[in-house]
Amino acid sequence: MTAVAIEIAGVHKRFEGASVLRGIDLTVEAGELMVIVGGSGEGKSVLLRHIAGLELPDQGTVRVGGIAVPDYLAIPYAAKPFHVAMVFQNAALLNSLTVAENVALPLREHHRHDGGDIDAVVAQSLAQVDLADAGHKLPGELSGGMRKRASVARALAMNPQVILYDEPTADLDPLLTEQIGELIVRIKRTRGTTQVLVTHNLTLARAIGDHVAMLHHGRIVDFTTGQALPTSTHPLTQEFLRAATLERGHDITGEDA
Repeated sequence: MTAVAIEIAGVHKRFEGASVLRGIDLTVEAGELMVIVGGSGEGKSVLLRHIAGLELPDQGTVRVGGIAVPDYLAIPYAAKPFHVAMVFQNAALLNSLTVAENVALPLREHHRHDGGDIDAVVAQSLAQVDLADAGHKLPGELSGGMRKRASVARALAMNPQVILYDEPTADLDPLLTEQIGELIVRIKRTRGTTQVLVTHNLTLARAIGDHVAMLHHGRIVDFTTGQALPTSTHPLTQEFLRAATLERGHDITGEDA
């Protein structure tokens, strides 16, 4: 199994009386690269955490691979029919461990493979993110872009059928953002993994997304393909596109403004 679908139906979530998600309906097809965009505080990361099972909805359901998330969480790790990995915004690497040890950590925690096999999986995962020579380094010795790639390698080591990315290009310059985007597309092409990415970067969304969902005030207000994003007529999407143009100094297609 290389990929599974994700089905989100009627999901509501409140924190301290404030509605964060207000009836989310979204389907991510198996093997699809879905990008969820929107401004800060609109609920993007909260929605991603619901897919990962780190949050449970007050109302509605989230199914991954046809299994409701609470039921999936109740399955013992060794018996799970598929695996879900999450790449956190801050990379979440342990500074006291080398890059290779960070990548190996979840494999050792879940007793997947023996020592020699773990070393082989770690080496392969680091090579896939172009960090083959960085395994001996500590996270503090890496650039921001390298730390992001190391966190992706840790996810890949679990051989997941779903990978979730929480703002994977936050705090990166445009060149590093493009490199991370290319890496995510390469994972889709070589592994066929279902991927969901949340970001406020519409340029990245347009470049890599099979589909793009615009989240605003806890609702999906626009849904289109990555290629069709620049021609969306939704006012909020148009506002984001104009902001991207001002930030980059050229339009969303890469041509000079």
